[in-house]
Amino acid sequence: MYLLIPAAGSGRRMGSDRNKLLLTLHNQPLLAWTLLAADAATEITWIGVIGQPYDFEDFQRIINELAITKPVELIPGGKTRQISVSNGLESLPPTAARVLIHDGARCLATPHLFNNCAQALQTCQGLIAAIPVKDTIKIVDQEHFILDTPDRSQLWAAQTPQGFEVELLRACHRRGRQEGWEVTDDAALLEKCDIPVKIVPGEETNLKITTSMDLAIANFILSQRH
Repeated sequence: MYLLIPAAGSGRRMGSDRNKLLLTLHNQPLLAWTLLAADAATEITWIGVIGQPYDFEDFQRIINELAITKPVELIPGGKTRQISVSNGLESLPPTAARVLIHDGARCLATPHLFNNCAQALQTCQGLIAAIPVKDTIKIVDQEHFILDTPDRSQLWAAQTPQGFEVELLRACHRRGRQEGWEVTDDAALLEKCDIPVKIVPGEETNLKITTSMDLAIANFILSQRH
């Protein structure tokens, strides 16, 4: 299975002026934990890291220090995640029929999750890791008055990895550019193209590192694991 890791984000909400994936978690950069899990996942055979070229020297140093055993390619990203993933798709080896896409900021994903998603992708066109929503969700208007309370049993919180047939996802990205769609994940492109996307159970600990509080929680989770 081929894996693309979008890693072009900034650390503004972390109070940092550098790529947040270079911030340290348990004495390793965030990106390192994602790479270690991908390297340990038996289903993953090739890794592409999508980022800004000015971070490539740091990325390459991390890859070298970890002694990653699988091929890793550094791919120039774009101004948005959508553009970055599209660039990644065009940089896949010609043999790639299916691909997993995993946000580098979700650095606590386990090899088990990568393997489960890779195996499930053999039986569908598209999937995402997700977990059931625990909280009651409210839909509100612009003045913050409640409009509705959706049925929680039908609500799932999207995570990554997300997996797709390569040619199908490329076609959805092309249509997205033509239609001017702006989406926050790749599954949304398939949804807009009326293509079914399957849910694969994610992991409660597979949080996205966005704020300093997230980093503190991630530190606690890793302390428990080790």
